[in-house]
Amino acid sequence: MAYNRRGISFLGLIYILIGIYVAWVHDYITPSLLKKVAQALIAVFLWFLILLGVDLHIGG
Repeated sequence: MAYNRRGISFLGLIYILIGIYVAWVHDYITPSLLKKVAQALIAVFLWFLILLGVDLHIGG
C-alpha cells in the first residue's frame, strides 16, 4: 500500500517555529508588521467589502 503524505513534517514545523521566534527576538517581526500583514490578508479575502466602502483598517 503506497502512502504518499503531503505537507510539512514535524521537524519542518519546529524549524519554522524556531525561525519565527528568532526573527521576533531580533525585531524582524514586530507588532506593527503583524498588524499590516493582518490588514493586507483581510483586504485580500474581503475585497468586495472594500468596493462597498467598508474600511478594513485594524485599530484606527
